[in-house]
Amino acid sequence: MTDSSVPPGGHRSGRGPRRRPDDQRRRSGPPRGRQGPDRPPSGDPAREAALDVLRAVRQDDAYANLVLPGLLRERRISGRDAALATELAYGACRAQGLLDTVLAACCDRPLADLDGVVLDVMRLGAQQLLRTRIPPHAAVGAAVELVRSRAGSRPTGFVNAVLRRVAERDEAAWVERLAPADELGRLALAHAHPRWIAEVFVRALGGDEELAAALAADDARPAVHLAARPGEISAEELAAITGGDPSPYSPYGVLLTEGGDPGELPPVREGLAVVQDEGSQLVALVAARAPVEGRDDRWLDLCAGPGGKAVMLGALGAIEGATLDAVDRAPHRSGLVAKATEGLPVRVHTGDAREVVLPEEAYDRVLVDAPCTGLGALRRRPEARWRREAADVEQLAELQRSLLRAGLERARPGGIVTYATCSPHPDETTAVVAAVAAETGAEVLDTVALLPEVPDTAAHDGPGVQLWPHRHGTDAMYAAVLRRV
Repeated sequence: MTDSSVPPGGHRSGRGPRRRPDDQRRRSGPPRGRQGPDRPPSGDPAREAALDVLRAVRQDDAYANLVLPGLLRERRISGRDAALATELAYGACRAQGLLDTVLAACCDRPLADLDGVVLDVMRLGAQQLLRTRIPPHAAVGAAVELVRSRAGSRPTGFVNAVLRRVAERDEAAWVERLAPADELGRLALAHAHPRWIAEVFVRALGGDEELAAALAADDARPAVHLAARPGEISAEELAAITGGDPSPYSPYGVLLTEGGDPGELPPVREGLAVVQDEGSQLVALVAARAPVEGRDDRWLDLCAGPGGKAVMLGALGAIEGATLDAVDRAPHRSGLVAKATEGLPVRVHTGDAREVVLPEEAYDRVLVDAPCTGLGALRRRPEARWRREAADVEQLAELQRSLLRAGLERARPGGIVTYATCSPHPDETTAVVAAVAAETGAEVLDTVALLPEVPDTAAHDGPGVQLWPHRHGTDAMYAAVLRRV
């Protein structure tokens, strides 16, 4: 049986197989041509772009959702070609463990021994064969031509033979043949998740009744949400301008119903709206709604980059007569915050949240949106599920506890701290809140009551709100509110 947490071939994908010293060893056949965005035009720009994304993810540990938009702009790829490049690149990254399991069953050698470019091409081919409606002959033929253009003629016969074997079964039949015997393992492979993440979902959900739905929603292409800037434009106005629909829960959210680059929409370019998942909007609302005893005009966002929640808090603060200090330790991220919050009563600072010198001695409201595994946003970061490992959590949880303690230290007595992560992992959510509350004596408030418009939000095994893609259509954001005593 195959354990879907480690793709066959012996490597944890995301970084791909072990590369030969230069990954560019001599090949027979025509020259490969220039690499990168200045490559001469080809007859298959969508697959060329998708392949370059996979190469960047494998070779440079790049993020697909950051690489692809730049390639599309630089190569002036739009319309149907852009849509195809997006589906193939993100889809192959998201399903990499499943694709590698199938490819390994069809190969006569370990995947770790393959040239990286050849493996990337076969992943693209397998993605088309198993997870799109592209005809098999077209998918195989395009893969052969793609590997010929990049690696010469020698590997074309091998790629053709392997992909023809892949095409002998559909996705369901391959899962039936290759999945582990237990139901959790089968669901993990079927929905292209490492086994350990499926186990985390079961723990966070309090059982396996919703596991299939949770994994399926996490494996689906996510919708794009906008957040209207409070005080500048309403969600209804933003929906009318963009052709979207008002979000079901956030009073500022808009769900886009058409494709394209949301960054090019006029309201986004003009600073009237930002691209932000509805779950992140709801976390900002929790931070702004929590009841504060006494004065309420000094707000703090301790982990603010890249600035989406800072925009929401800054705009809401402006309406209430409050100012916001926003902190991020990375200069480029604090620069993004400054750009995003331009025109709002927001002061941006660069430094470690636990040490940075701030203009106020104590704050009325503090948001700690802590660094985390990102397991709640796997839909939007397609390669992330194959990069993270269960061992990452312990170190992150230690950082999260220290940041939450720092947030409480920055709050005045009677002030509130909202702790948030983009992860449903109990060790990053309820366990962090419970540990710090016990250590500091902070009062844990009823966070569920702060989102009465959103159903079924209570975290399973502790305080706070846990959102889910399959329940709420949002990223799996977590939030809990504590009051400093």
